[in-house]
Amino acid sequence: MTDCTLCDRPTPDPPITDGDGGAYCCQGCLSVANALDDVETTEADLDERRGREDVSVPDDAETGYLAVDGMHCGTCEAFVESRAVDQSGVHDAAASYATDTMRLVYDPEETRPDELADAVSGYGYAARDREVEADSEADESAWALAIGGFFGMMVMGWYALFLYPTYFGYDAPFIDLNSLVGLYLFGNVWLMTSLVLFYTGWPILRGAYVSLRAGHPNMDLLVALAATASYSYSTVAMVLGRTHLYFDVTVAIVLVVSLGNYYEGRVKDRAVGLLSELTESRVTEARRLTANGTETVPVEDLSAGDRLLVKAGERVPTDGEVLEGSAAVDESLLSGEPMPVDKRVGDEVIGGSVVTDSPLTVEVAADAESTLDHIVELLWSIQSARPGMQRLADRLATVFVPTVIALGTLAAAAVLLTGGSGVSALLIGLTVLIVSCPCALGLATPLAVAAGVREAADAGIVVVSEAVFEAVPEVDVVVFDKTGTLTTGEMRVAEVVGDDPETLRRRAAAVESRANHPVATAITDAVENPPGAADFEGHATGVSAVVDGDRVTVGRADLLRSEGLGVPDELDRRATEAADAGQRPVFVGWDGRAQGLLLLGERERPEAAEVVADLSADHEVVVLTGDESGAVERIEDRIDADEVFAGVPPEAKAETVERLRGRGTVAMVGDGSNDGPALAAADLGIALGSGTDLAADAADAVLLDDDLRNVTALFEIANGTHGRIRQNLGWAFLYNAVAIPIAVAGLLNPLFAAVAMTASSLLVVTNSSRSLRS
Repeated sequence: MTDCTLCDRPTPDPPITDGDGGAYCCQGCLSVANALDDVETTEADLDERRGREDVSVPDDAETGYLAVDGMHCGTCEAFVESRAVDQSGVHDAAASYATDTMRLVYDPEETRPDELADAVSGYGYAARDREVEADSEADESAWALAIGGFFGMMVMGWYALFLYPTYFGYDAPFIDLNSLVGLYLFGNVWLMTSLVLFYTGWPILRGAYVSLRAGHPNMDLLVALAATASYSYSTVAMVLGRTHLYFDVTVAIVLVVSLGNYYEGRVKDRAVGLLSELTESRVTEARRLTANGTETVPVEDLSAGDRLLVKAGERVPTDGEVLEGSAAVDESLLSGEPMPVDKRVGDEVIGGSVVTDSPLTVEVAADAESTLDHIVELLWSIQSARPGMQRLADRLATVFVPTVIALGTLAAAAVLLTGGSGVSALLIGLTVLIVSCPCALGLATPLAVAAGVREAADAGIVVVSEAVFEAVPEVDVVVFDKTGTLTTGEMRVAEVVGDDPETLRRRAAAVESRANHPVATAITDAVENPPGAADFEGHATGVSAVVDGDRVTVGRADLLRSEGLGVPDELDRRATEAADAGQRPVFVGWDGRAQGLLLLGERERPEAAEVVADLSADHEVVVLTGDESGAVERIEDRIDADEVFAGVPPEAKAETVERLRGRGTVAMVGDGSNDGPALAAADLGIALGSGTDLAADAADAVLLDDDLRNVTALFEIANGTHGRIRQNLGWAFLYNAVAIPIAVAGLLNPLFAAVAMTASSLLVVTNSSRSLRS
């Protein structure tokens, strides 16, 4: 047996081939491979995309995953990776701040991922097992900001009452600054500023340290330099008995940037918690049949050949084969197929699917694996390997920070070389750092992002990752899942075939009202007040009951024939055509023959065609579904998509998205767990709120009310936010282009530099508060 060329799943015997040496597990994979060029994404490619060197690892190495809280930029990724690979037994590590995940390649004889969590943690980062619920950092950040704000207001109060008057040539009221009382005042100001800088500003200082360790200057470094430089100068000046101190500059810088970072943290806290809720969907225990009855055992203790009892409403623990019983099994979570699949003795069932109406006895397959677990592993692998999208401000900072430091140093050196004092040189350098406007730069992204998140929330959209605002303007291809996305994923009676459609509906609903099955729900929902039914009887492929004095049988053709009811050739042909088109035919018979058919199909979202048409104007639109080709023909007639790929399994969906990335930036819209890997593989993942936790965990944005029109709303808001970020950064750099030369020339002192910096920050705040949508 070989593996599929596209998705690496086992192929049938004989495999489906393309004539060029490729072997495929299904027609869906073959169609994708024929339509899209092979874009192989290897670990080396991912390393190159991240700026990392290719790392060779032993063949017997294993791969594990950790969730890592506290990362917010590319330098965080590099720092955490370096801490991991420094540990014994770790061959390689790849972290992604976009998804707070880390992939570890390690020697299982030397270490384990859970043992590495403590080693990786530190400096504000917290690594943990991926299924352990994370502690929210919001309370800690809010507490630090509140304490910093309290002491910061105390500092500014002292300045307003006693220090600012002296800076403008007036005597300080009430006290003599050169007396012991003045020294007490300065001591209080120094102590409170120290609390603000080293407690509230700790994340900024940590970020600066990390950027130096990683060799990647970022905004934290510039902010930390300005804050610590003004603090250090003021501390020395205070000890030397000077009264012109700039502790207020330190307080202003730390509090303003910390407030922006707090907004950013709140954005991240709104994200769903890295698969922590997935345990509700995964099966951890199984009911194993023994000679004495049943026993409950952990899924990992199962072996090939074990017999499991799966009751109605339960998930199948592992892949296997039906030994006893028959039932309708809901596989939509995994395959995207909306119609329950009837399973009988000898049929295969997949781990994670739901038995809807009758118990089954299942024999564990040879590999004792759950398809749902396999999808989860695939998702984690994609998420941890996907590089985080670095903020525009941090990309600019790699050039801007060294430039500002160099200018400040040169300006100070020039003062010394021209005979100026050391104090004058320090003031010139300090002024350059302060006037470089780290606050405006630090606020440019988080305030615009906060505005975008707020407007998105008002529209019923939860923005999980700020990467949305960088990715949307670059999107070239929009990929839609079909089942549950372009359609609701629910069955409805789409058509009635027969001489008396109303009687067919009513009698079928009367019988099905006594059944517990998705098909029964769809049929009964189509009739408001069905008549009563008596003498109900369930069968393997349908149901029957007495309605209006006649025994009415509802189900498959073979059931009607076994009950002595004839099935006309015309109805049989019509049922075959409907099944080929993706509908589910249900026969209804009484009085010796089948009287007609109920054709069940998916409910289409009424806004789907409009949304696809709007997006098609500027993007290529692709429909990607696990349904077979017959099921998508109806949607193709209504949806003006550029391309449709049908019959694509979950693993191949992710690979298809990777190949589509050869055409440009890709956005993926989906709802099911089978869409999770594709949502994670896309540059932008958008999940419907009614979808599964796995889909939401993989997405960058979630549509709460399942209205597809919010996809276009998200694009509009994200484009507006992206533009606002650029406006803010443009203003900050324009301001710096004017202010820095003035500071270098010695025409500003630190106080006026701080005032100018504050004015620039206020402009950024005002610009960010404007509406993003016209």
